[in-house]
Amino acid sequence: QVQLVESGGGLVQAGDSLRLSCVASGRTFSNYHMGWFRQAPGKEREFVAHASRRGSFIYYAGSVKGRFTISRNNAKNTVYLQMNNLKPEDTAVYYCAAQSRTTDAYYQQNEYDHWGQGTQVTVSS
Repeated sequence: QVQLVESGGGLVQAGDSLRLSCVASGRTFSNYHMGWFRQAPGKEREFVAHASRRGSFIYYAGSVKGRFTISRNNAKNTVYLQMNNLKPEDTAVYYCAAQSRTTDAYYQQNEYDHWGQGTQVTVSS
């Protein structure tokens, strides 16, 4: 098992930036593909970004492409989500997730095996 802990959320104004971090326990972090998802109140959880085991393959949801950047540092067991030019519609709880098996469905939440507790991001206008 791997435990994931997100941090870095907060209350910001539109146009501001935040960097989320997700730290994983254990010594097998590099065995997992990592994803970021988010869920706004009353809405379904949606895919945000994905980084493969070594960060060689990166994917983004169209709604965040060009504004968000996912990266990982396997030596620190950490995956990051740099969020720039935040918009009110980015307001959500952001979750990191670990995927142990390689599939082509990185955007589907049920493909991930482990989830963090989430960190709240609130963007005011």
